[in-house]
Amino acid sequence: MAKDDKPRDLMGYEALQQEALRGVIRLALARAAGPRGLPGDHHFYISFRSDAAGVSIPPDLRARYPQEMTIVLQNQYWDLAPGETSFSVTLQFGGQPKGLTIPYAAVTRFYDPSIHYLLQFGAPPPARQGAPFSLSPAQGARAQPRQAAEPPQPPQPPPPKAQTPKVDGPKIVSLDQFRKK
Repeated sequence: MAKDDKPRDLMGYEALQQEALRGVIRLALARAAGPRGLPGDHHFYISFRSDAAGVSIPPDLRARYPQEMTIVLQNQYWDLAPGETSFSVTLQFGGQPKGLTIPYAAVTRFYDPSIHYLLQFGAPPPARQGAPFSLSPAQGARAQPRQAAEPPQPPQPPPPKAQTPKVDGPKIVSLDQFRKK
């Protein structure tokens, strides 16, 4: 190998790191799904590619959010079940309960605003019709009722140092409508 040649990463460390960080999401959701629910002021904004392979959401939500969607897990959510490769949860949209199943590989952003904790991932490729789900996974339980609001885009805090490159900037939405009055 010439001195100017960069060594090739045959271990795939970037993919291993992404898989490990997605495991943080799985563990956080497992705690939230436990008998005590979310501790203190913790709550989650989870953005995901609605067009990624393995994502299961009702057709009306897919029509409203054809590429990316953000859900909030705070006071009103049900049946939170974090599994090895995906999680499922029931949220209310327009007063109607709707079940969602989201592979961890489809998650693009996980944010806990109570402590300004952010994980951001590169977007998975959109699902191709008939294509098997083959994104690298990292990856249950039931929860008491919690809260989900209509999915806003979370405000973008300063990114942590060990983060993947930013994809598509978020839309900033006022959180006043979600605050208790």
